Amino acid sequence: MFVVMAGTASEAEVLGVKSAILAEGLTPYDHAGPDRTVIAVVGDMGARKPALLERLAALPGVKAVTPIGTPFKLASREFQPEPTIIRVLDAVIGDGGLTVMAGPCSVESRDQLFETAEGVAAAGATILRGGAFKPRTSPYSFQGLGVEALRYLAEARERTGLPVVTEVMEPSQVDIVAEYADILQIGTRNMQNYSLLTAVGRVARPVLLKRGYGATIEEWLMAAEYIVSSGNPNVILCERGIRTFETYTRNTMDLTAVPVLHGLTHLPVIVDPSHATGKRRLVQPMALAGIGAGADGVMVEVHPRPDEALSDSEQQLDLPMFRSMMAVLVPIHAQLRRLREAGAGAARTAAEGRPATAATGDSTFGDRPPAGAAVPR
Repeated sequence: MFVVMAGTASEAEVLGVKSAILAEGLTPYDHAGPDRTVIAVVGDMGARKPALLERLAALPGVKAVTPIGTPFKLASREFQPEPTIIRVLDAVIGDGGLTVMAGPCSVESRDQLFETAEGVAAAGATILRGGAFKPRTSPYSFQGLGVEALRYLAEARERTGLPVVTEVMEPSQVDIVAEYADILQIGTRNMQNYSLLTAVGRVARPVLLKRGYGATIEEWLMAAEYIVSSGNPNVILCERGIRTFETYTRNTMDLTAVPVLHGLTHLPVIVDPSHATGKRRLVQPMALAGIGAGADGVMVEVHPRPDEALSDSEQQLDLPMFRSMMAVLVPIHAQLRRLREAGAGAARTAAEGRPATAATGDSTFGDRPPAGAAVPR
């Protein structure tokens, strides 16, 4: 259940409610919004739930107590209506701007990484991606350079100023990866590795959570719930394609997930057209489609010489292709953002009963609050 505090509730009244919840052997999670504080009550309430609801509703400062409508409690918009905005060095994710994560599938050498990092930074990427530990279907395929690659990624960050995102594959790797990387990635195969989700939830690093290739949206959000409930609210959701009967592409990119998620959760959402399609010629059109659907950004694989890549060569862009994609992606995103903000402004004007001023476009991005809304830090 959610305990909604009155806008005038004092800090002492909020603490009183949290103490009452703890006394019942339950866990309170509070979110202080711009107008009110909401406290999520998490734990097994059983048959005492109706009586507990009445007791909490009678406490000073409480405006209402409502049941939780979704199994993912802390990741839901019921708990936090405002979008989560994540800041990593100079990069901002979820504020309405365009996030572009780009870099090689695997870090193969120092020179290969630096050439790629400098190329994508010059073209406008905001975050550097690169695989240090590689989960491969075949045990005989290249598995990554491990800690050596992490050192190269950290050096590339110093050279370019770009934050680094890289995958962590097991709980024992979390501390060492967090020492070098700015964002920890959970890959599709580990989306339901609950010990790993709990481990990354306990470190002070944002987490990029890729959708499992056979996972429903609810299962994906429940995986995010493990991370958030472990103490880490900074989760980025990444749609990277799901497995269907189609064989022409590597996966099927579920674009409907983007507006669906924006209606269900406050967490930012990006798309990965490289893994979704498996073909470099499809990466740009699907990146554009993801932005059109309302994604907060894209994640693409880039290699200076893709045909020589040690992993996923067919889906990696070369640097000229990446520059070409950015030349199209950036202005289209800017135009869509202007249209969306104009539509949101017109909707607010209509709701307030004032005459609408001239505005073009409308918001087609689901039930997402307008960009620039106040967000508690």
